[in-house]
Amino acid sequence: MPALKSMYICQQCEFQTNKWIGRCPNCDAWNSFIEEIVEKKTEKKKALSATPRRLTQLNQQESRLKTNIEEFDLVMGGGIVTGNILVLTGEPGIGKSTLSLQLCEALSNKLQKILYISGEESVEQIALRAKRLKTLPENLELLNETNLETIIATLESEKPNFVIIDSIQVISSNDVPSLSGSINQVRISTERLMEWGKKNQVPMLLIGHVTKDGTLAGPRVFEHLVDTILYFEGDRYQQFRILRCVKNRFGSTDEVGLFEMTETGLKKMKNASENFLSGRKEGAFGSVITATMEGTRPFLVEVQALTNTTAFGYPRRTSSGFDVNRLQLLIAVLQKHAGLNLSNQDVYVNVVGGFQLKEPASDLSICLAIVSAFKKQNLPANLCAIGELGLSGELRNVTHIEKRIKEAEKLGFQKIMIPQGKKMETKNEHTLQVSDINEAIKKVNFSNQTHS
Repeated sequence: MPALKSMYICQQCEFQTNKWIGRCPNCDAWNSFIEEIVEKKTEKKKALSATPRRLTQLNQQESRLKTNIEEFDLVMGGGIVTGNILVLTGEPGIGKSTLSLQLCEALSNKLQKILYISGEESVEQIALRAKRLKTLPENLELLNETNLETIIATLESEKPNFVIIDSIQVISSNDVPSLSGSINQVRISTERLMEWGKKNQVPMLLIGHVTKDGTLAGPRVFEHLVDTILYFEGDRYQQFRILRCVKNRFGSTDEVGLFEMTETGLKKMKNASENFLSGRKEGAFGSVITATMEGTRPFLVEVQALTNTTAFGYPRRTSSGFDVNRLQLLIAVLQKHAGLNLSNQDVYVNVVGGFQLKEPASDLSICLAIVSAFKKQNLPANLCAIGELGLSGELRNVTHIEKRIKEAEKLGFQKIMIPQGKKMETKNEHTLQVSDINEAIKKVNFSNQTHS
């Protein structure tokens, strides 16, 4: 038998050392080293040459399995490719297992056998959730197992057409002397499952955990091994969910899927803009609408701001759904170029509905909301603000401006403020072009009366 030795391995970057250290010298992560047993190779086998194949001689036709869940198929680029190894990850309680069961229901009429392997729940628990969701396909088989060798043997004997593993972090192999969830266990489990899936041309969905900062748990090599990585996002206390693709070897990563969580599972969200704007208070200051892009689809969200005289020496800057560092930058621009004295003001920004605004096209709306809250004057109710703000106070153009304007017009917004100088393919009487933040504040027509 090969000799065994102990090594300390960083769980973030896989850096190895002979002794435990608090901070990783490679990735600067703190307390990330875990002791693991690694095999020490004693023999070297002679490598054999392989025979390459010509590209033109290979069958280049792509076979996709459509689930008929429109939002899921849109994100996947038309369906699941044969032999595709997918990873679905997200916060606990966000709906990963719910989406997995609904995929089983959607594929039950197209496949002979679907195998759902769970290491976290018993088969009775899965059956209760399936009953609640009313997803009871006849050809869905359940198994509670965490041993990798047993899982591979089961796959060989049962020969399913679609496999779900919930979750990859709890699977462990007898050949690796370390705990489940460690770097070696996750890598070995993924490699062997991928090898079986590619060999038998069976698509496989692996459910993964996330770290406290929201990234996919496990070694970076895990992300390189799989074909597709899907992030399920949203506030677990809200109904809105986003399915986002960050890696796809068989399609684009530009599209996102919009879902609504209901008592009977996930459903396609219709009129997302109307859902985000529902319940908006009329005449409230510090409230403005912006048009954001998710993939190639625009929808409208409400941005709220609140200012209050600080009770401490250092004012607070707090945001929900918006990057707080970006908020600090916008406040500095307002103080320097718009003449607003916010040095003694606590500033709070909230994106309604638990949505995350990540693109800079929402800068103008954030600034106008802060100005409205500071002056205690409401903005026109039919105003939609779109634009990126530069450090000199200038407004810069954003992508897909035509789509954003059309979405705003569809919901009745008659004042759409956009950066100046953008060449429009069609003339639009509702657009109001401005060059900088000062011009935007002057043209916004602040009033203490509610505009209709």
